[in-house]
Amino acid sequence: MENQQNKKLRHVAIAGNIGAGKTTLTTQLGQHFGWDIFYEDVDHNPYLDDFYEDMRRWSFNLQVYFLNSRFDQAKKIQTGSQVVIQDRTIYEDANIFAPNLYEMGLMSPRDFENYTTLFKLMTSFLAPPDLLIYLRASTDTLLNQIKRRGRAYETNIRPEYLENLNQYYETWINNYTAGKLLIININDINYADKPEHLQAVIDQIKQELHGFEL
Repeated sequence: MENQQNKKLRHVAIAGNIGAGKTTLTTQLGQHFGWDIFYEDVDHNPYLDDFYEDMRRWSFNLQVYFLNSRFDQAKKIQTGSQVVIQDRTIYEDANIFAPNLYEMGLMSPRDFENYTTLFKLMTSFLAPPDLLIYLRASTDTLLNQIKRRGRAYETNIRPEYLENLNQYYETWINNYTAGKLLIININDINYADKPEHLQAVIDQIKQELHGFEL
């Protein structure tokens, strides 16, 4: 009788700031559980390099590109038959990145209103993740990990920009009620290099997914 009440697991998502380690954990969990992996479209993003050179000019273009890419992923997740783990969600764009750009004067009021309207329309057709995993990290941790991975287009990221994003993330997470939420403080663990740390994360996730049909 209990199994009949279980909900079919379809969508696990990893959320977190730039450099939080989302892609690493997404890969590790996908491999461990046998889930399909949907990565953030970074390598083929035609606006990313330009954005970090001139944020004001390219902010709207970049955010619309990400919005379209993640909406496409979300639709595939909802219509597919496999469990998917996703590297960053469509909700982060509208709750963190776009508002931060607008507040910093890097996106015009007209563009921000247009973007927000488009986001609301798109997400009205989507269901939230079954489990959202938020990777919480200090600005220093983010900077160290960004430096470690050595992406050329990220060399111009300023600490203030990451700190602002962190504040938006905390506000969003503190008010998140759309589904199950697991917060992992990555300042204290290193799942990339230490198997015992990864196993501890996996154990937490299994506990959160109790009641789902895996």
